[in-house]
Amino acid sequence: MKISVVITLKKDVLDPQGKVIHQTLDSMGFQDINEVRQGKYFEIDTKENDKKKAEAKVEEMCKKLLTNLVIEDFKIIGSQ
Repeated sequence: MKISVVITLKKDVLDPQGKVIHQTLDSMGFQDINEVRQGKYFEIDTKENDKKKAEAKVEEMCKKLLTNLVIEDFKIIGSQ
């Protein structure tokens, strides 16, 4: 089963890379953008066939390794 996860900085954490991307897009003529926040995307293909168990394992992976819980949030966005 393939699980998709998005990891982003928490809203109150400054995002200098997102700020630079926003400024660059603005200078390229994309001026209707309020904010850009960058993050990480993972697709984890697990041998688990049970959706709830697979998502629970990926959640544990996020909490233990993939996410710095002090400054980042994660969200499981899909399972197939």
